[in-house]
This record gives sequence, structure tokens and C-alpha cells, in this order.
Amino acid sequence: MRVLVVSAPLSGHVLPLLPLARALAGADHEILFATAADAASAVRKMDLPVEDIAPDFDFAAIARGVALRHPLTARAELAGSGGTKGVAALFGAINAKLADAVRAVTEQFDPDVVVAEPLAVAGPIAAAGHGVPAIRHETNLFDGAELAAAAAGPVLRRLAIDRLPDPAAVIQVLPPSVVGPRPGWPMRYVPPAPAPLPSWLTETPTLPRILVSRSTVAGPGNGNLMKALVAVAGSIEAEFVLVRPEPGLPPELPDNVRTIGWVSLDAVLPTCTGLVHHGGAGTVQAALAAGVPQLVVPGPGDRRHNAELVAEIGAGLCAPRSGPTAEHLQRLITDDELRRVSVRIQDELAARPSPDEIAARVATLAN
Repeated sequence: MRVLVVSAPLSGHVLPLLPLARALAGADHEILFATAADAASAVRKMDLPVEDIAPDFDFAAIARGVALRHPLTARAELAGSGGTKGVAALFGAINAKLADAVRAVTEQFDPDVVVAEPLAVAGPIAAAGHGVPAIRHETNLFDGAELAAAAAGPVLRRLAIDRLPDPAAVIQVLPPSVVGPRPGWPMRYVPPAPAPLPSWLTETPTLPRILVSRSTVAGPGNGNLMKALVAVAGSIEAEFVLVRPEPGLPPELPDNVRTIGWVSLDAVLPTCTGLVHHGGAGTVQAALAAGVPQLVVPGPGDRRHNAELVAEIGAGLCAPRSGPTAEHLQRLITDDELRRVSVRIQDELAARPSPDEIAARVATLAN
């Protein structure tokens, strides 16, 4: 069986697709990713085949163009209140740009099944044109059907298609206790990629360890999460580990603050008491899978929704956009209820079918 996997050209969009792709490849199915830019680089690092469908793709340029055409929507998106309007404007433009290339790859590769994340609607459209089933692989805390419908508008108009084709199946990666009841095949979260760690990060520290991560997408509205945290970290009895430190941090950091470059959060989280982050969907899921309470500083796009949802379900705290305070950090470390809820969700995720089991179900859809 040949499976084409389609993702928007951002690493945070393609990483959640890698576990299923690895399971399919491990079952001797032929896999090809269709994406570009950072997402294509992430796939190459996993030694999986990828077709770069937009070698000159420039996310920032597309985002600027969308902001100029839709200033009110762009303002709401930066505030995290754009909802699906921001998705429609930004990822609609991205899919319209990539649709022809995805269709060309589909015709050339001749897949039996197409798997696409919700914001890569060029995938199911190409699958329908080629006469093969498409699977929507959920990756987001927003409902994937709503996201896909919002992103499809521009490309549907451009191709004169009435509606987005219905998926043959939907893969759900989060339990009802997090996102409510959603139809589809439940699948267990597993780390997108194994990664070696320095020895000091593999050991459980004497003090509580708080991992601190930021967005992989550069741009306005991301704030100064790490700068705000460093300002109060010295007053907290904990070890703070900054992943990919922000530019502009003080040259002298508090004694209890350490830094590291790019590292797999999944590999480090088992030694951590808490995670402070920007609200990206993949980071939220990594913390839930590890049973680690979260302190989320909301940012643009879906990150405000994600931060508020984490707080609503009781698996973490939502900080103000100005950054975490000492009180937030102290509660992250000491609140047993946050950990209890996080561990309960971790158990729910661990009980779901594995990517290998879902790969077998995918094979049943092949013509």
C-alpha cells in the first residue's frame, strides 16, 4: 500500500503525523510526505521520504500578505481571538498556494490512501480528484472538521469545487475528557521522534525541574515568556531548564536556571515536575501524555484557546500574556490537584490504540 501524508509547511503541523507514518513504514507500506520548509526538514531527520512541494515557501511573507488584506482578522489572530476566521485567511492562502503541487505529487505517486492534518486540505481535495480515500489525522485542540472547513474556502473557490470531500476516516489523538466527544478512531499519543539527551537531563534532579519551551514559529505576538520567567525564577526553589533560549535574555542568569538547545520535550518531561510553554497544540499534548502539569502563557492563533482549555480541564494554569509570576510557578510545583488530573489524562491516553493498530486499520481502506 502507498500512503501520501500531507501537512502544512510548519514543523508543529507535521510532527504529530510522524508516529503513524513510522508505523505504516514499519509494516512495509510505502510512505511519502508532501510538505515544505521546516516540516520537510523534520521529516528528513526521521529518514522518511518527503517531496518538497514548495522549495521557495515563505510563511512570514504569506502571513504579512494576509495581514495587509485582512487587518482586523490579523489583529484578532495576534490576540488569540481570531477563531476560524484567522485560520481561513492564513491557511486558506497556504492551501491555495500548494494545491497544484499536492495534486501533481498525488498523480505521480499514485497513493492508495491520503492522510492529511486538518489544515492541509489540499490533501483530501487531491485524494478525491485521484479517486482514493482520505483520512483526516487530528492534531489540534480545536475541532478538526471546523478547521478544515475554514481553511478550504479559498482553494475550493479557486478550483471551482462545491465542498470539501468527507474523510473516509478520522484519527482522534485526544480523549473526550480533554476535547469532548468527537467521532473517529482513537489513537495513543507517542513521541514523534526519539532523541539523545545530555546525561544531566536524564537524571531526576534534587529540586523540582521545570521545563520551559517557546514557539517554533517566529513572529509578532509571541511575547517574552522566558524573560518574564527569568525575572522571578531566583525566588523559586526549583531548577528551570530553558529550551532554545529567547534572544535578549540577561547575560547572567539565576543560579537555578539552565539552558539547552533543541531537545525532545517528550524525552525530558519524565524527569520534570512542570512545563511552562507558549500554548502550542503539540506541546500541550506532550505534557498530557507525560502526566506533567502545565503553565501556559497564551499567544497568537490557537494558543489562547489551548491555554484556557488546559486550565478548564484542570491539567494546568493559564498565565497572563505578560508572562508567569512567582505565584504561578509556585502553584505549578505544589498543586497536587493539577498533577492528579494530568496523571488521569495520561492514563486515558496510554489506554488508547497504538499507531501500529491504527496503521492496520488504515490498510483496510486501500482500494
